[in-house]
Amino acid sequence: MNIRKLILAAILPAVIPAAIFAQNSLVTYPAPKGVELKHDFTVKVRIPGQQWQSIDTYPVKVDKVVGTTHNIEKASLAYFDFKGEVEVAVTPARDGIKESRIRPLSYAIDSRNDNGTLIFKLDRPRNLSVEINGDTYHNLHLFANPLDSNKPAKKKGRNLIYFAAGVHNLPGDTLAIPSGSTVYVEGGAVVNASLIVRNAHDVKIGGRGIVRPEGRGAGVVIANSRNVTVDGLITTQLPTGGSDGVRITNVKAISSYNWGDGMNVFASSNVSYDGVFCRNSDDCSTVYATRLGYYGSCHNIKMENSTLWADVAHPIFIGLHGNSKNPDTIDGVLYRNIDILNQGENQLDYQGCMAINAGDNNSIRNVRFEDIRVEEIKKGMLFNLRVCYNKKYCTAPGLAIDNITFKNISYNGAGPNLSLITGYDETRKITNVKFENLKINGKVISDDMPERPKWYKTSDLARIFVGEHVENVTFTK
Repeated sequence: MNIRKLILAAILPAVIPAAIFAQNSLVTYPAPKGVELKHDFTVKVRIPGQQWQSIDTYPVKVDKVVGTTHNIEKASLAYFDFKGEVEVAVTPARDGIKESRIRPLSYAIDSRNDNGTLIFKLDRPRNLSVEINGDTYHNLHLFANPLDSNKPAKKKGRNLIYFAAGVHNLPGDTLAIPSGSTVYVEGGAVVNASLIVRNAHDVKIGGRGIVRPEGRGAGVVIANSRNVTVDGLITTQLPTGGSDGVRITNVKAISSYNWGDGMNVFASSNVSYDGVFCRNSDDCSTVYATRLGYYGSCHNIKMENSTLWADVAHPIFIGLHGNSKNPDTIDGVLYRNIDILNQGENQLDYQGCMAINAGDNNSIRNVRFEDIRVEEIKKGMLFNLRVCYNKKYCTAPGLAIDNITFKNISYNGAGPNLSLITGYDETRKITNVKFENLKINGKVISDDMPERPKWYKTSDLARIFVGEHVENVTFTK
């Protein structure tokens, strides 16, 4: 062994597979025997120049609202790991390919139709929606993961809970995870249960498999815990409450039932998300204070490099819930480099791709949205900022919303509903809202834009209603 290999062997963790050091690597995971598969698409992947490998596709339930009726549709889901470059071939089982798109559109993935097969290349991990002939409810959710460097070298070990490829049904449909544990769900594993981290610390949950309770409910729950990481899983919901020091990376959450929020934060601090994908039948990402038995404020919450798709309710929702008798604060929230694929919500109270509603005497401040791309709004609005009194969920109006920044926000599409920025009264205001480089259908909205008549508010050109008890709203390039 030469000196360079000796150095690498000394400094790199033993659990990292040798394949990682290859220029191009590909790992596929056959579905376990006995699970339901979906055959709307044939999916294959290969390293360029090598043989195609077939990828199993699973059914995944999504919520299609027609009028006021919720209808459960079955879309498709497939996944693999790779490093370097791969080619992907997707063949729909029927109707042929009249048109196609691969979303998020910001990835600008080129594809070609080769006799009824959509072929494209990937040069980095991506969480994708492959849509044929405009069908977003029977699409292919394709999760192209990085190679899994966290896979344990052995399947047994102290404080290790390992779910090998196969189907796992747990007693009581739950698993309580103690402090100091590592839980690994191998690719090709399906765990029909909820993994619950409660009153625990220093827990790691990872893998490439699927964790889904039978019926409805959260696949992973983090409650009153600290120093918890979750990586790579496919699940239904992942709420975090009363916790500190939580990191969630490359997790995919898809739900179809009522109140199927994706990734909630309740009364927690120092929670970060990176590279997650949420398609949900309620809010995708929320930051709440006191709620559902969790008590206190929220500080330092961050989501980056992620994709949100709200079949119902909000892609992003901050505020509303708190403790009106002992007021909470939500302070220091960042959403950066986010693709919002859709909002579909009939109720005006719950519209807004980026929504901040202060209720229950909450104060919400220092929130930043940066590099957010909104692709489609079936029913909804871009922004909804309100100090409000929602009597269905709150026992008092909110106190304040202050220092909110929207930077590099873009939307290309048909006119959504009117956005809202409204305070409650002279003592419960919204103050200091900054829009920097807000771009709607290619046009930057700014206070000095030449086409704005002097008697117009800048917000009129962005279809934002700025109401009473709002101070210092600015639009700059």
